[in-house]
Amino acid sequence: MSEQKPSSESDRIANDQPLERVILGCPLFAGLGPANIRSLALAARIQDFAAGELIFRQGEQCAGVYIVETGVVRVYCRGGGGQEHVLHLCGPGQSFAEVAVFADFDLPANAASVEATRCLFIPAEIIQDQIATNHDFCRQMLASMAFWTRHFTDLLSDIVLRDASDRILSYLQSLPRDATGIVDLPGPKKHIANHLDLTSETFSRTLRSLADRGHIEITSGRGIRIINT
Repeated sequence: MSEQKPSSESDRIANDQPLERVILGCPLFAGLGPANIRSLALAARIQDFAAGELIFRQGEQCAGVYIVETGVVRVYCRGGGGQEHVLHLCGPGQSFAEVAVFADFDLPANAASVEATRCLFIPAEIIQDQIATNHDFCRQMLASMAFWTRHFTDLLSDIVLRDASDRILSYLQSLPRDATGIVDLPGPKKHIANHLDLTSETFSRTLRSLADRGHIEITSGRGIRIINT
């Protein structure tokens, strides 16, 4: 794992974005007031990871919460036979390892960078101190956890009850899109396919079918325009 380095004014200038803004842009902390955001920013550390670098292992003690500033992180579980399942792909503004911090248990999954990635790391003791002493912070965290519970319930429903086409369309609709309806896939197609419990071949074939039927337009790179759903 890369060495964690304290944040500094030079880091802020290099990023052209204060740490407070990065934290406020994360849905997990979006409802907090300025004073709470500031206290988290003062404790935050910047951490850089090379493409494919392991951030933490399943079963390790949780050191804190990560917020992706740039890049993509794959959060995944590994079975006894070596098979892997991607729980989610975290892009800019998204957090991971938060549940283990709140409940104070060992990490339930692995995390690795998909590409060169920069994260903000907030130590667990800072989060737990806020939970113990700050009612507003607790309310925001409860709301965030309720959102994640709903998200994973919807994902399980999609996997169990929907076919490949509906599963992919539902996933695409959940991603942020620009004014022209284009979404950027948050990672390689093989990881997204695994996340949706599909093979890479099925995922690619279904995307082509959706494009042929006029539901989407596959643009360059990872861009997909949603046309008709």
